[in-house]
Amino acid sequence: MVEELVTTGVALAAAGAVYVMAAARVVKQYERGVVLRLGRLASAVREPGFTMIVPGIDRMRKVNMQIVTMPVPAQEGITHDNVTVRVDAVVYFKVVDAADAVIQVEDYRFAVSQVAQTSLRSIIGKSDLDDLLSNREKLNQGLEVMIDSPALGWGVQIDRVEIKDVSLPETMKRSMARQAEAARDRRARVINADAELQASKKLAEAAQQMSDQPAALQLRLLQTVVAVAAEKNSTLVLPFPVELLRFLERSGLQAQAQTEAYERARGGSEQAPEDAAPEGPRRERMVREDTAREAVSREEIPLDAAEDELPGIEPGIDLPGVEVPGIEIPEVEVPGDEGTRRDGTST
Repeated sequence: MVEELVTTGVALAAAGAVYVMAAARVVKQYERGVVLRLGRLASAVREPGFTMIVPGIDRMRKVNMQIVTMPVPAQEGITHDNVTVRVDAVVYFKVVDAADAVIQVEDYRFAVSQVAQTSLRSIIGKSDLDDLLSNREKLNQGLEVMIDSPALGWGVQIDRVEIKDVSLPETMKRSMARQAEAARDRRARVINADAELQASKKLAEAAQQMSDQPAALQLRLLQTVVAVAAEKNSTLVLPFPVELLRFLERSGLQAQAQTEAYERARGGSEQAPEDAAPEGPRRERMVREDTAREAVSREEIPLDAAEDELPGIEPGIDLPGVEVPGIEIPEVEVPGDEGTRRDGTST
């Protein structure tokens, strides 16, 4: 009798141990347990820790509640400005309702992946290329809203969506490179022109300051010579003063004025009415003209004497002495009485 009781107790203990082992479940901290009893959802979702189910009647499915990182395959599409691009992204989501993730959708991971791909293709067609390259934050928000709308009914919450890469055709890359190069070239030209404008203003101020102090210009010239000589090259730099050019220009103008005055004097003497004057004064005037011409050619008379003796020269003109080549005066027949020669003898 005792042996039968012991045997029955051992059998019951063994059966209880087997039942406990079959019914015992452990739910981890990041998981939730969804129990289906005879195919129907149990009222409560099992929390993390130790739990029991009815073996053979209940079936429990564990749902991971961690944030899932899902890469979206690259999608090729045409942007709003007719540019073919390939865009890939990454989706971060998590399950917020374990029961809906098991009951409402067959495979919530696959469903989220498909919705992400279709939403990405849709956002490519609505956006321009510049938005895809520079305004990604706005596109990420729009893509998140498009994926999150159907996922809410599946017990899934989209945490964030990021566009990872945008692949462009090679021709478009070259065009964008040329555009960027042209923009940088334009910016460099504008900066250079602005620098030239500022430098010209400073140079104008420096020139005005040096015009008041001529010694400053000479010092600046010497500094330039020292800077050139410091390079230890074989080039010889000889500064040519601008004042010397101005002096030569003034000398040339004075010489031209003197020549014009002499030509006017000569022309006036040829057009003088010689018939009305007597023979004696005519000879005396011709001798004076010859003497004045020889003196001018040899630079033997001063400028004041030339102004007094040469007819037609306007007084008050400061003319420097200029070497004028001698002019041969041919014999001129002086009109007078018929039968009278130049030496005063009658024919």
